[in-house]
Amino acid sequence: MKLKFTKMHGAGNDFVVIDAINQAIDFTPAQWQYLADRRFGVGADQMLVVEKPQAAGVDFRYRIYNADGGEVEQCGNGARAFVRFVTDKKLTDKHSIKVETMSGIIEPRLEANGQITVDMGAPILTPEEVPFDTTDLLCKAEGEDNLWPLDVKGETTWISVVSMGNPHAVQVVADVETAPVREDGVLIEHHPRFPKRVNAGFMQVLDQHHIKLRVFERGAGETLACGTGACAAVVAGIRRGLLASPVKVQTRGGELVIAWGGHDAPVMMTGPAVTVFEGEIEI
Repeated sequence: MKLKFTKMHGAGNDFVVIDAINQAIDFTPAQWQYLADRRFGVGADQMLVVEKPQAAGVDFRYRIYNADGGEVEQCGNGARAFVRFVTDKKLTDKHSIKVETMSGIIEPRLEANGQITVDMGAPILTPEEVPFDTTDLLCKAEGEDNLWPLDVKGETTWISVVSMGNPHAVQVVADVETAPVREDGVLIEHHPRFPKRVNAGFMQVLDQHHIKLRVFERGAGETLACGTGACAAVVAGIRRGLLASPVKVQTRGGELVIAWGGHDAPVMMTGPAVTVFEGEIEI
């Protein structure tokens, strides 16, 4: 079939966005991998699929496939691209929409200045719900957070465990540029204590309102930005007493602003979403 698509990015985290309302989509993992391939396909960190809603009271259904072909629960940068796409394609005339995801309902909003804010919901902080196996582990408290030891290459790495609809392991590093993101990231992603794998975040604190962040994403490798990773890092930093809301998150692909009121408050993420080109591919 010939597939119409839109190539987009949010702070360098790039996507193939597909309208599955006006064309039929039923792809295998191998076909998703082909689309994501940067040499033989279109090239993307994730593929985003726009569908009609299944739940009552929402505007769209949002499905996400990683570059490895697996479907995942959430993608924050993709959520911003999603609202830009449905607005530009005139699939809605609303500036604020409710979107159904595998992990629940999110509410992205197109701002007057062109930036997009997404209500990502409250973070999940109970390790078993992330999920993270704490069997026989002793944590240490820092502020309101519990840090958990993780054996990486025979050394102990202390992590915060957070879910933003998808699992994250966040560690603080002295310098993100020299941190072993790719070497340790793949080991953390596949660590046996994370039964559903995990996104590995490496956070450098510059001051209470400014961090640098690199994320090794589950199923995609290191990306230029990770929206849920930025949310998870800020939540972890605030709980540890290292950060105060709002926080500017500097990634290799651009800047995001994350605000969180603590406890059960939703995490609010603001950042850009850009259309790169339109295309058609035979698949």
